[in-house]
Amino acid sequence: MTGVQNGEASEAVVDRPARRRSATATRAALRTAAAFRFGKYGYEGTSVRDIAGDVGVDAALVYRYFGSKEALFNDVTGAGKIFEPLLQEPVEAIPDWLCAMLLGAPKNGEFTHPVLSVLRSSGKGEAVARLRADFREVFSTRLAARLDGPDAELRAELLAAWMLGTSLVLTEIRPPALQSAPDAKLERYLRSVIATLLGSAALDGGAPEAEDGGRVPGDCCATMRTGNGGEAD
Repeated sequence: MTGVQNGEASEAVVDRPARRRSATATRAALRTAAAFRFGKYGYEGTSVRDIAGDVGVDAALVYRYFGSKEALFNDVTGAGKIFEPLLQEPVEAIPDWLCAMLLGAPKNGEFTHPVLSVLRSSGKGEAVARLRADFREVFSTRLAARLDGPDAELRAELLAAWMLGTSLVLTEIRPPALQSAPDAKLERYLRSVIATLLGSAALDGGAPEAEDGGRVPGDCCATMRTGNGGEAD
């Protein structure tokens, strides 16, 4: 696979101002950037500096968190590897982890989404079966077991489906409102949905405030049911 040379500055990722992240969020963002780069350029065509640049951090932080490029590559090879760290986080830290993964992905379409890479692979049947098994293990079984409340397995699978759909739309379809919205605004809405599915809205005081002083809807299905922006008749 033809790729960029190690150390070459990335022009494929839209520059975004660096913002403060927790260590959890930074690791997640680095894993996401690495998954896209390794999927696009392969191991030899991807440099640690490029991955760090996608996230807006110094390359030294990659070595601090993962030890080496090879260790990072092994860490993100396969869906099970990518999402395994999610299971090590406290439930209350999962919104940080997922927001970092969703917002850390390149948004200009130069990088193929890792799931699309699987679907387009020559051994598609085997690759899809492995992807399905990984997701069942991570979400249907292990994450669901950590969630309180009813329908834990359903909520865990909905979270996975919503996360994958959102990341595909952000990186492949790139509709104008999502492309132009500041990360901070996107994150408020993302957290609202994540909290609803995790059953942890109370952890951060419920639904976040919108810019106009209102509340970001916590019942994401209300909008679809009413068809008028969530307002009941």
